[in-house]
Amino acid sequence: MSPILQVRNLVTRFDTVDGIVHAVNGVSFDLEEGETLAIVGESGCGKTVTVLSLLRLIPEPPGRIESGEAMLYEGAARRDLLKLSEPEMRHIRGGRIGFIFQDPMTSLNPVLTIGEQIAESLVEHLGMDRDQACEHTIKLLARVGIPDPEKRYSNYPHQFSGGMRQRAMIAIAIACTPEILIADEPTTALDVTVQAQIVDLVKHLRTELGMAVIWITHDLGVVAGLADWVQVMYGGMVVERAFVDYLYERPQHPYTIGLLGALPGLDRKGTRRLVSIEGTPPELMRPPSHCQFAPRCSYAFDRCWQEIPPLLPVGVRHEVACFFNVEKGRPW
Repeated sequence: MSPILQVRNLVTRFDTVDGIVHAVNGVSFDLEEGETLAIVGESGCGKTVTVLSLLRLIPEPPGRIESGEAMLYEGAARRDLLKLSEPEMRHIRGGRIGFIFQDPMTSLNPVLTIGEQIAESLVEHLGMDRDQACEHTIKLLARVGIPDPEKRYSNYPHQFSGGMRQRAMIAIAIACTPEILIADEPTTALDVTVQAQIVDLVKHLRTELGMAVIWITHDLGVVAGLADWVQVMYGGMVVERAFVDYLYERPQHPYTIGLLGALPGLDRKGTRRLVSIEGTPPELMRPPSHCQFAPRCSYAFDRCWQEIPPLLPVGVRHEVACFFNVEKGRPW
């Protein structure tokens, strides 16, 4: 496989009346063609701001992308998303990159029919006329599993259930057969059964359309059967990145270990209680000067309070930003 997106040292800030919020602090990652990368972390860790920065959807002001690059490849050619003009970005959004927003009820226009909102993308990006767009939209509704698509074309968002609204959002995101699909916690507001259906749908569409997927979630349990790679974020930084099986088998960062320990599972034996991570998330109003997780980490020692640990390889296809070797019980 070859890279389709390479992000390097992305830094995003928000200027507020109380000071500067250091939301994203030097995030880097690669996305290969056809693979799925899961970005995991608790609320406020910077995972959504990272992808919104890539698509230049951060409101400016108060937000600003301070530095970094995001190279989108097209064969041997590449373009930095952070330096493109707004007309060029409008061509990328919905065209080469599709986006599934977290809450479809607030993302869909309540006064336009579902069909009109999907067809709009086809007219804008593919140059279809209204009749062609209508016909293709009905096929898209059927593809994402919405029954009676001819009738549902004329329905409004309030006439859809939560799961069907999310399927409509997926139809909008894949309308122009994007090369990259970004899904921002698309199952958060759905019940468990519908969550599984949406995950299966995205997996099927990824295979069918050959898309690469960036899946954003706070739930490590969701990504086990979905992702190829997992990137764990904390305090606006990447603290661990690994091939999905390696991460579940041998987590190396104390924060990742805590997240996995908090997952319930049918295979757990005895009466062992779920693990909780004590403390509170970091104060992002202060620029990071040491390990962001140190105040909540039982392994922290002097160096953790003096330096920011770099993301370094600790095994095959496995990187971690931590000064302490958890497996051996001593610093690296």
